[in-house]
Amino acid sequence: MYSCQQVLVGKNPELIPILTFLCEQSHKLTNMGIYYGRQLFFKSHKTLGKFDLEKVYKHNYHYKVLYSQAAQQILRTVAESFRSYYSLIQAYREGKISDRPRIPNYRKKGGMAAVSYPAQALKLKGNQIRVPLGNTCKRWFGLDCFLIHKPSNLAFSTLKELRLLPRNKCFYWEFIYEKEVVKPQLDRDNVLGIDHGLNNWLTCISNVGTSLIVDGKQIK
Repeated sequence: MYSCQQVLVGKNPELIPILTFLCEQSHKLTNMGIYYGRQLFFKSHKTLGKFDLEKVYKHNYHYKVLYSQAAQQILRTVAESFRSYYSLIQAYREGKISDRPRIPNYRKKGGMAAVSYPAQALKLKGNQIRVPLGNTCKRWFGLDCFLIHKPSNLAFSTLKELRLLPRNKCFYWEFIYEKEVVKPQLDRDNVLGIDHGLNNWLTCISNVGTSLIVDGKQIK
């Protein structure tokens, strides 16, 4: 089972320009992938494979400026959206769904898009996570990485993915981590009856001779 913990990025004057640059490049690369997928469908009605966009754009400026695994994830997400569209359009033609699906459209000009890093691209240094930038950024800006604080309640070994999410003129880190599923041990022979009201918010009686009342006056 996977869970997501979202953390707001603080107003860091050194980090924010880097995050803005990454999300802008992600936005442009996403639109390039959408353009290729749309043209492929309109002109030849061919499907877009999982790795097709990476082969087309691996030498592109917007691809090379991002860390390779992050750029790959961006294009694979675009390819996945087109594969979903292909499945839906086929279902529409077969009469399985009534509304004709819409082909993925371009993102608005001048925007930003999310950037994802798989766990294998990240390293733990003390209580901070090292996020790589790639060789092109190192040549341009003299930086090959930046550090962010790891949430104290998460173990780095459980981290599966780190997402940079631009939203409402802010940035958020989304930590995707593996969570152990705890299966409750239920005794189906035991039953609790609950009657909710106003002054007595919850009146509870079990079939094993126990009872309790939750006072509702303060809530009221």
